[in-house]
Formats: sequence, structure tokens, C-alpha cells
Amino acid sequence: MVRLTHLLALAGATTSVSAECTREGLLAAASSYVAAIAAGSTLGLKLSATNFTYMENNKKADIARGVLSQPLKIDLNRSTADTTACASYTMLISSGGTKPYVLATQIRHPADGDTSTISLIDTIAATTGSLFFNAKKTLDLISKENWSPLAAEQRPSRELLKKFGDAYLDMWTDKTAADSISWGTDCERVEGSQLTRPCGASLPRGGSAKNNGMRRYVIDETLGSVDVLCSFDSLGNLPDSHEIRVEGGKVKYVHTVTV
Repeated sequence: MVRLTHLLALAGATTSVSAECTREGLLAAASSYVAAIAAGSTLGLKLSATNFTYMENNKKADIARGVLSQPLKIDLNRSTADTTACASYTMLISSGGTKPYVLATQIRHPADGDTSTISLIDTIAATTGSLFFNAKKTLDLISKENWSPLAAEQRPSRELLKKFGDAYLDMWTDKTAADSISWGTDCERVEGSQLTRPCGASLPRGGSAKNNGMRRYVIDETLGSVDVLCSFDSLGNLPDSHEIRVEGGKVKYVHTVTV
């Protein structure tokens, strides 16, 4: 197991790890994770034999005892790929059964760009009792969204995506952060299962002394997505995922998964 501080440093890195890290490879690994969730087994995952870490809700955990230990019926899943950081992000909803889930998972691979090997699975696992949790309502809200690849002229830069992701999480401590984000007039914000439209309405403008920390990024310019896993310290050390989609330089969707 590697140290948590080292993992967070890798997750926050924005420099390229290897030309061998391909979009196809990242999405294939993400698909293997989705299959593992459906099966309730890690047997189909190629985990690093020497350098694998599993995190669930911002803590190191035993993968055999976490959310992967039981099969889940998957209603919806969607993945993004970050070829610069050699990482992927998967959002997954299981709304049925006795314990429904909404999962926000980042998967990371070795520094040599070998996407066939997984070095880190980092999951925010929201379930009954989590903030604004209602998996069926969340499913109904976001299943209508369009996450098709963006035309080249509509794709935001990596720098802009990270800027918007950070600015969003800074809104609770910086009263000017909300105004640094370009909000689309038709954007939608789904926080757990609560919808706000347009998403630039009713925003926080400072007030907390605690920054939202432990930020880990997956940035996909092709889909206009930035996902940030973090500790939502502004509201009380809550494991959290914020994903933002940007189209034509403006925010289109915001999703939050908070435990």
C-alpha cells in the first residue's frame, strides 16, 4: 500500500504520465469495474499485485468488504477518461434492492501508462442516509441528459475545466468564486436528488473558514467533464464528488454525490 498523501499528490497531478495511456484502455478498465460491481466480485479486475489501494468514502478500505462485495443491479452508468492523468471516472446508479447506491469512482493506473493494470480505485459511495439521497429520483433526473462527445470547437481546455472545478468548490470560502464561472442559461444542477435550474441560481458566496480539501481530479476534454473527489470540509468533512460538464465554455450540468 502506498501512503495516502502520495496517492493524493498523484490524483492532483496534471502532467502527462505516458503516451501509452489511451482513451480506449481507460474506458475498458472502467467497463471492467462496472462489470465487477454488477457481479459483486473483484475477480474480473486486474489489480496491481504490488501497488494497489482501495479507498471508499475518503478512507483506505478492504476492497473485499466494500461496495464491491455484493452484486448490484445497475440502472445507469457513464464513464469519462483522462489520458493526461491516466485515470477514469465512473458514475453509477443502482436504485433497487434493500440498499440502493449512487457511486462516484475514480480509477487510476501506473505511471507507465499501463491501463490494463489498476493501481487505485477511489469511490464515493452514497446510500440511504447520505445527503439528499434518493437513487430513483437521481436516476430519473440525470437519465435525460446528453453526454455525447463534444464537437472539437465546443470542447473546453483542460485548464478551464480544472478552473471551473476548483472555483465551484471554492464558493463556500470565496465570495467571488461563483462569478468566475460561466453559467449556461439552460444548465442544470443535481445535488444528490435535488434539481436546481438554472444551475447558476442560489449559489453560496463564502461564509466558511474551511476549504474543501483532498481534491482528486479526472478531466476529459472530449466530454467536457471535470470530476473532483474531495472532502467537503466547508460543511463538515463529508466525502464528496462534484462533476461538471462544460459546453461551449459554459457550465451545462453539475452533479454532486455526497455521503
